[in-house]
Amino acid sequence: MAQVAVSINGRNYLIACDEGQEPQVERLAGYVDGKVEELTSTVGQVGDSRLLVMVSLLIADELSDLRDEVATGANGGDAGAAQDALAGRVEALAGQIEAIAAALEAS
Repeated sequence: MAQVAVSINGRNYLIACDEGQEPQVERLAGYVDGKVEELTSTVGQVGDSRLLVMVSLLIADELSDLRDEVATGANGGDAGAAQDALAGRVEALAGQIEAIAAALEAS
């Protein structure tokens, strides 16, 4: 199992991941950090746990919108294949969110 160091909201976390997934984890952490930055510019620093919940809801909303697009065929192409691909990405993202949440709880 590999580990990758990421920074979210100015705090460093060591996240475990499968070998070869380090770039993906870094990319996802960067995305989450960007969402945290958006929130903190609006609501300020409201605590790590609350920020985690708020960011999770924002990302869940984005995923919900994407699922709706796929379900209605708004993206064009094979909707079934697109849904399968989206489901895999959602599952991977959920795992990463759980890992970040665990790291936040441990700190």
